[in-house]
Amino acid sequence: MLTKFKKIDFTIVFILLLLMGISIAVLYSATSGTKYDGYHIRMFVYYLLGFAVFFSVSLIDFRLLIKYAVYIYSFGIGLLIVVMFAGNTYHNATGWLTLPGGLSFQPAEFFKLLLVLFLGFMLLRKRKPKLMFWRDVVPILLVTFIPFVLVMAQNDLGNALSYLVILAGMLWIGNIKYTHALIALVLFAGSVFGGITAYKVYHEQVYKFFEEIGRAHWMARIDPWLMPEKASRDAIYHTQNAKLAIASGGMTGEGYLQGETVQSERVPLTYSDSIFVVIAEEFGFIGSSVLLLLYFVLIHRLILISLDCRDRSGPYVIVGIVAMFLYQVFENIGMFIGLMPLTGITLPFVSYGGTSLLINMACIGVAMSIRIHGHEAEEDQPLTTTRYTRVKSQNP
Repeated sequence: MLTKFKKIDFTIVFILLLLMGISIAVLYSATSGTKYDGYHIRMFVYYLLGFAVFFSVSLIDFRLLIKYAVYIYSFGIGLLIVVMFAGNTYHNATGWLTLPGGLSFQPAEFFKLLLVLFLGFMLLRKRKPKLMFWRDVVPILLVTFIPFVLVMAQNDLGNALSYLVILAGMLWIGNIKYTHALIALVLFAGSVFGGITAYKVYHEQVYKFFEEIGRAHWMARIDPWLMPEKASRDAIYHTQNAKLAIASGGMTGEGYLQGETVQSERVPLTYSDSIFVVIAEEFGFIGSSVLLLLYFVLIHRLILISLDCRDRSGPYVIVGIVAMFLYQVFENIGMFIGLMPLTGITLPFVSYGGTSLLINMACIGVAMSIRIHGHEAEEDQPLTTTRYTRVKSQNP
């Protein structure tokens, strides 16, 4: 065990400690004197549990998780089905299960890691260097589509979209054919362009449709992004005040505990989804850049682990985890500066939330397990079957 412990990347551990300090400090600023006062202490406890999860998962051979990925995936699908009938509703999404002790658990968050492991298992079974459409790509699309539909039915658009981002990243590292990738890219771009155009042209009809299926609140999130002139005052309240807070932060910020907009509670959910707004207003562009730099270094270290791994499944899993983190960071920050629509995606390792933090720490634990156990190549398997391994073979 001591030998395994020595192989841990302590640069990543240091980054996690820095993110913990940022999270606790900003949560204190965002919740002090409000009904959420004390959330920073809860977050500290969650981080203690998170580090326990991180080190525990790190010591488990990740190949065992890949080996039993079918059962892990099935268990996750079962949780997603259960939560549809026995889940609690928060912010219009029915996605939480109540655990003993009054704790809440969100299966959709948990399933991100399960999906990464199962897709890694499926990619490991491919027989040719390039992914075959009917044998490889279609089954992978199907096993991603199932949880996507289940989570969409729970009214959780943010987590559902994260599954598609994970899918795209893992298909790419799995060596999808360029023709297939190009076709998918054209279809995606056409769908986005056509969807946005149709949304603007047939806005009233779209609103009536969403209202009929009980998703009228989606319009309240999309309108401020695409058609702010059509959005109600309540719909633009969140994003408008968030943009004002970010702008008022300037280069160096208004100072810790001095953010006028966030301290006056004019920005909702500053302890969770909107926590980046607190950082931007109180620490400015410099503070925001430092946070992004920490994410960059974390992603860079994860990619280095994948490049150093000799087991084929390691890079698959790492890229899935990286895709998940990149999506969360981009979506969370983008929705407050007008790049993305408002969703319920939290900022990794910073926003308050036990489930999301523990899952993120488990993901880093899996990546560390790959670093510890991934130096022995698989038997009877060629190494040059992923984009990463082809790069390594060309640059010895």
